[in-house]
Amino acid sequence: MRRQIIIGIPLIFITIGSVNAQNYPNRPIRFISPYAPGGGTDIIARALAQKLTESLGQSVIVDNRPGGGGVAGFQLVAKSPPDGYMILLGSTGPLTVNPNLGMRLPYDPIRDFAPITLTSKIPVVLAVHPSLPVKSVRELIAFAKARPGTLGYSSGGIGGSGHRGGAMFSVMAGVKMIHVAYRGTGPATIAVMSGEVPLTFGNMLSVLPHVKGGRLRAIAVTSDKRSPSAPELPTISESGLPGYEADPWYGVLAPAGTPREVIGRLHAELVKIMHHPDMREKLLIEGGEAVANSPEEFASHIKNELGRWARIVKEANLKPD
Repeated sequence: MRRQIIIGIPLIFITIGSVNAQNYPNRPIRFISPYAPGGGTDIIARALAQKLTESLGQSVIVDNRPGGGGVAGFQLVAKSPPDGYMILLGSTGPLTVNPNLGMRLPYDPIRDFAPITLTSKIPVVLAVHPSLPVKSVRELIAFAKARPGTLGYSSGGIGGSGHRGGAMFSVMAGVKMIHVAYRGTGPATIAVMSGEVPLTFGNMLSVLPHVKGGRLRAIAVTSDKRSPSAPELPTISESGLPGYEADPWYGVLAPAGTPREVIGRLHAELVKIMHHPDMREKLLIEGGEAVANSPEEFASHIKNELGRWARIVKEANLKPD
């Protein structure tokens, strides 16, 4: 009798788990945004949460958990029950850059998460002060090589998308530039307009209005293809650095061990959302592009990015803030 009871326990749990997955979701879902309200991650998370609430028939509540450059939010999700009731909007830095900086992270970017789908990419713009005598990537590289270690570029902070974009540019172009970090993209952009720093790697929302006003000159975008928000701007890759790609990306993840049926349900809904005209238009306004791939493709993307940033971090000697 005792042997029958021992054998029967796992079967009971399997049955219960299967029923729960089939009935998913039957209560509100927490959607962790690992940064403060109002930023790019938060804007995307709230747009997705609204659409998920409508499609799933359950409230999807954005829960901002800033701290440690995204580490606090990632740790919370990594340690939460794998039942699909807590999901995360992940991004480039915490998933693929921070693990390469020698930081002691309370999560593993591969083992602790179940990728669901890549949702969006938002390119960074390489822009210069109008007085800088360069109008292309090739001209900028030549200008920087003639003045090693003297040309500075601004960004919104150490380890951020602008810093990463500039570091990758320096490594791939074989130039030495000085990184000048500011507290946010706004101040970094103003620094270039005032002539304090000659160039910047900044997000489209901050940079493009000043390009249109003639206060900055845009040279290229950091994405692998031209942005629908500024199709006239070439990519850095097509302008002289083949293979360059440093645009921030975002994707939805769940804790490792989340049932496949739950992952499948979330994936199906997110793919529909990312193909919806409203979502595509909202991202376009932000300078971004909607993406929707499979969980397997997203997992492969994360692994590839980890390897790519390992090389860039080492060669550019990037350090944590």
